[in-house]
Amino acid sequence: MSEDFDEFVDRDFQAGRQVQPAAATLSPAAADPQRAPTREELEARVNEMQARLAELRRAQQELERERAALEETRRRQLEFTQGRQEMIQQLTRGIAILEEAEFSARRDAEQMAKTLTELRDALAKVQAVREEGWTRENLAVELTRALTIIDNARMEWNAARLKFPILSGESNAPGPTAATTGPALQELITQKRYWDLCKLGLALTWPVAVVGLAIFLLLAMR
Repeated sequence: MSEDFDEFVDRDFQAGRQVQPAAATLSPAAADPQRAPTREELEARVNEMQARLAELRRAQQELERERAALEETRRRQLEFTQGRQEMIQQLTRGIAILEEAEFSARRDAEQMAKTLTELRDALAKVQAVREEGWTRENLAVELTRALTIIDNARMEWNAARLKFPILSGESNAPGPTAATTGPALQELITQKRYWDLCKLGLALTWPVAVVGLAIFLLLAMR
């Protein structure tokens, strides 16, 4: 019975009805590629492009911030490297200079302390000489002893003046060391003639000669 009714069904009409809903789901542009886009489609496309451009701008700004941070880090690292090298050189040089100056100052201070001790001892010996205790019998001996003390004190004083020119009134001149006074004394001696050297030696040793002569006379009188 149903087979009889199927003979009256239009097969082409049924196929057209099945294809029509599928075609309705496609967009107009997809259905007809040659068709011009509508205003709604253009606005949607423009909005899509603007959204993509905004996203790209955000990404560009983020990259710019990262690049600026990396450049600042690189600049600070370069500043640290250069500053570290500079300070190492300056501090090393400064330490070497100050160590040398400290050694020289300590050496001068030790030499000055030694000279002070020697001058104090010479002063004490000179002040310890008491002429009140001299008698006619011990006059020659005491006078010889006193002259020897004076001569030793004079030698200590002259040596101190050579080491420290400030004792001669040269307050701005630095104290010479043995390395500088030695060549200067040698140069002074080499520039003198033999007769001048003899007179210089006599001038330096006459107190000793007088003391020796006094002792000789004292012994001869006894």
